[in-house]
Amino acid sequence: MRTLLLHAPLLFAFAGLNFGACLQSNLTTGTQSSGAVYDLFMPEAGCWNGDLVVFAHGYVQPGLPIAVPTDQLTVGGLSLPATFNQLGYAFAASSFSKNGLAIVEGMHDTQDLVHILSGTIKPHRVYLIGASEGGLVTTLSAEQLPSVYNSAGAACGPIGSFQAQIDYFGDFRVIFDYFFPNVLPGNAITIPSQLQSNWPAYEAVITEALANNPQNAAQLIKVMNAPVTSDPASVAETVIGALWYNVFATQDAVTELHGQPYDNTGRIYLGSSNDFLLNLKVERYKASTTALQNVAAHYETSGRLQMPIVTIHTTGDPVIPYWHEPLYTLKTIGAGTLLDRINIPVSNYGHCTFSGGDILAAFTLIVLRDTGTSLNAEVESVLPEAHRKAFLESLSHAQIPPGR
Repeated sequence: MRTLLLHAPLLFAFAGLNFGACLQSNLTTGTQSSGAVYDLFMPEAGCWNGDLVVFAHGYVQPGLPIAVPTDQLTVGGLSLPATFNQLGYAFAASSFSKNGLAIVEGMHDTQDLVHILSGTIKPHRVYLIGASEGGLVTTLSAEQLPSVYNSAGAACGPIGSFQAQIDYFGDFRVIFDYFFPNVLPGNAITIPSQLQSNWPAYEAVITEALANNPQNAAQLIKVMNAPVTSDPASVAETVIGALWYNVFATQDAVTELHGQPYDNTGRIYLGSSNDFLLNLKVERYKASTTALQNVAAHYETSGRLQMPIVTIHTTGDPVIPYWHEPLYTLKTIGAGTLLDRINIPVSNYGHCTFSGGDILAAFTLIVLRDTGTSLNAEVESVLPEAHRKAFLESLSHAQIPPGR
């Protein structure tokens, strides 16, 4: 392991905070037995409250080097390590041992990181937070690892149904190909290498195709029930955002799941000007039984929470849609754990487009549910003015079960 004084980007991030006594953060890096690497950010010894926040990161493109994705450690311009250190918490994140679909690895590597740090800094309480793919890592951990974490928070994750999320990306590709044939090479389950290597050029091609045929673009959005805004540019943003995952995640998912997981053999698509023709001619694919079994066994949440969890999601998320939240609510009702979950809907367009204030609002509820202690005053004292409105709004919008 090697220890460094807080590096320049975090010092810059600290500059936006209202400092008390905690002016310094120390970064320690290390390597896990799985091959994952980790970052640990510690506040000054006199400032540490003895607790640890562990972050489970979102999807990282397959083929990139194994590293903690530092770009994901900033939310709305606010550094998470800096802010949590300012509040007195240690902050750590694992890279996971692989990129791409890494939910199983993410659970194991994050648990292993807690084990490592339990032998070094020895935290009193451990809080797990995660975003996007890491939101599913977090939710599955909250259901399965009560001896590791005290409480958890999942942001914009595919927690309602991972199979439905896989099918959403596949559906987006087949519906796009129906309305815009021959724009992209390959198909929903066969991704040519030139599509990945020349993706920026294809983004421009997609944008042009949508602009040249707004009627078909509108039908695509309607059939997929995908969120857009009044800005016409959001149509291309939504479509490209969903198609990116089809292009870059498909083959990695096939490898990880030991089979092709997308299935639309029985799907009925609605919302076009001619649904009969759409359903007659759209490409159909059958999933591998092995892949479906692996998804069901290792990637689907049960709703059987073993600790309190706070989930937060933008209502206009075009990549991991908000419908995951009500689906997860139904699971917690069936499992009898509805009272252990708080949900915060954030009225923004985009995937994980939170303010730092939104995330800190969720965190205050995470701690409140675990210890009964409110951090509202402490958080407001360190949040820059630009994030305080979102903090208060998210607290006011939190869907807290009666009696909690």
